Amino acid sequence: MLNAIRKCALATAFAVGTLAAAPATAETGIDLENKVVTIGAFTPITGPVPFYATLTHASEAYFKRLNETGEVDGWTFNFITKDDGYDPARSVAVARTLVEDDKIFALAAPLGTATNVAVIPYANEAGVPIIGPVGGSSQFFVEPTVFPLLPDYGWSAASSVDYAVNDLGFKKIALLWENDELGKSAKRGFDPYMESLGLEPVESIPFDVKTTSFSPHIRRIANSGAEAVVIFGSNANLAAALKAADLQGLDVEWFAPFFTADPSTLKLTGDLLEGVHFSSWLLPVASEEPEVVAYRESVAKYYPNDPVGVLGLNGWSNAALFHKGFQMLLDSGKDITRENLVEVMNTMSGEAVGGARGVTFEPGDHRGTRQEGIIQYKDGKFVLVREFEPYPAVVFDAAAPK
Repeated sequence: MLNAIRKCALATAFAVGTLAAAPATAETGIDLENKVVTIGAFTPITGPVPFYATLTHASEAYFKRLNETGEVDGWTFNFITKDDGYDPARSVAVARTLVEDDKIFALAAPLGTATNVAVIPYANEAGVPIIGPVGGSSQFFVEPTVFPLLPDYGWSAASSVDYAVNDLGFKKIALLWENDELGKSAKRGFDPYMESLGLEPVESIPFDVKTTSFSPHIRRIANSGAEAVVIFGSNANLAAALKAADLQGLDVEWFAPFFTADPSTLKLTGDLLEGVHFSSWLLPVASEEPEVVAYRESVAKYYPNDPVGVLGLNGWSNAALFHKGFQMLLDSGKDITRENLVEVMNTMSGEAVGGARGVTFEPGDHRGTRQEGIIQYKDGKFVLVREFEPYPAVVFDAAAPK
């Protein structure tokens, strides 16, 4: 499927012309005299997920910090954000406004999976790179001018299985998966990796995203004899499942995706979160790594009312990706053009970017984050219990663009 997507993406790129074919607009968004680069993002200030503003605030905090320190050879980042209501059709209109009216150099940390996917055809037509789309889609991995951090959820699910089996010694593992693209993606990695280990899930149970009672699901898991449960759903789903397991006295190890390793989940679960594991491409928010410390300090300074958590670190890290690429472009000595930004981004290898590690891009293969760690909530903190390791090859290599 990825191969087909890539062929379609490349066909689109060639049909509308490559970035090199539009030299007249190559310097758009660059003020060489004053050392200002103008970039932009669409984000849901209104609509069904206004709490996602936390991610964009963190991206804004990142650029505010850079502007204050002047550490990028004295360059200033003019970061323009506009509301799209989390509506893909509006996202395209907003992107058009950012490009044609605000004259941005690139889209940086624009928010949403479906919204970014909708914008790609226009961005290709306009010759505008998308750096750090805050969303997860396999289409991003094969687009020539899109550079994502977020991994495929299937790789994350496989990482959880790997830790459960090879580090903790469990063999009886169940999967609870949200019956939409999020959960189905997780299942596409969970199933083949289990098979590669010679194992079968003792249960594989779908659930609706709106599910609030997991009593029947937990009964099935209890009857299966499961030792560990991998759940891919929202933090509310995780909380509901943990509460049902507690009521039924089910004692298993729990594994959940990175975005649930957040204080917002703790508010829903209380002490039931103790011991839960999370496969994560991001370092724990409590990490003392300089990039994560800078995130905490900057959010506290610029957005003191925002929670410090994995959502914010996600937005921060995607902003950091544009910074990393722009710094590489400056260091290269090449002209500051969109084409050259794409060229240097394709040489990024094993880099630390915000809370991510091992970020790598190659021409034709934009699977940026190529490894995950395992975080556990214990003794009141989210801590890294297994260092970052490459994704299990059986699922990562299977998704390689051909």
